[in-house]
Amino acid sequence: MNSPTLIVHGGAWAIPPEMAEDHQRGVSNALSKGYAVLTRGGTATDAVEAAVTVLEDDPTFDAGRGSFLTSEGRVQLDALLMDGATLRAGGVACVEHLRNPIQAARLVLDRSHHIYFVGPGAEDFAASHGMPLIHNRELVLDRERIRLANAQARLAQGLSDITFSGALAQDDKSPETAAQNLLSHDTVGAVAFDQFGNLAAGTSTGGTLNKAPGRVGDSSLIGCGCYADNLSAAVSLTGWGEPIMKLVLGKWATDRVAQGNSPELVAQQAIDYLFQRLGGHGGIILLGPDGRFGLAHNTPGMAWGVADLNGERTGLVV
Repeated sequence: MNSPTLIVHGGAWAIPPEMAEDHQRGVSNALSKGYAVLTRGGTATDAVEAAVTVLEDDPTFDAGRGSFLTSEGRVQLDALLMDGATLRAGGVACVEHLRNPIQAARLVLDRSHHIYFVGPGAEDFAASHGMPLIHNRELVLDRERIRLANAQARLAQGLSDITFSGALAQDDKSPETAAQNLLSHDTVGAVAFDQFGNLAAGTSTGGTLNKAPGRVGDSSLIGCGCYADNLSAAVSLTGWGEPIMKLVLGKWATDRVAQGNSPELVAQQAIDYLFQRLGGHGGIILLGPDGRFGLAHNTPGMAWGVADLNGERTGLVV
């Protein structure tokens, strides 16, 4: 019997010190919930879904309730769940009336021969399988209305758009500059390895502050922000989505684990590659089929947690 492992992240960005405790508490809650599923004999897919659901329900993070708002002041959510044993996957994007998109992704994985649904079609599919639809205002916080208004005021004044400027100048890697620029990146995710020897991965996000309606980032795209294959690894990424998509970075990382490299080494290489090739910033959690794992980020902070036979531990750098 294999030793189960669960890793979660709550996003890699410039986490303000006053929000650090909430981020660490949220990650710890998700870790405990997901790992309990594994210790009861649940599958890796079950554990990832459970952990990500907790993070979606926590308004600290950019997933589910409390997510960043589009330029029109609405929440649009994306999520992907992938089973490493079968390569089955389920994804949803641009959903506005679902509280937990990761649960909708699970329905797609389990109950559809399709892989990906978007917008009203995704909502109709979820509703047809028993998920309640909610009003979008239930996902919107006043905190995010203020944040959106401030971002749009900057643009109206002719100031630079710091929402999408996750790429810093190659010669300026100071935490101060990063803290100014990386304001919109706390996507959540989880990867798991269960007693049956199977991997799974999931990622969920509200996207980027002030994004154009209909924009889809890396999080819900197979091989970009999320991927799982028992023959290589399970991965979840967070950060500035456009560079991650261009590099198909999730698959890039898992392929290198399949070639015999350690997840610890590959995680750092992936983040280095992201910056060196495109000036991108973000974070990664990467778990191999032998239980070895890697974590890396090049942002001022990333909330993360790991649970295995050695216990539960969380980390956060701000």
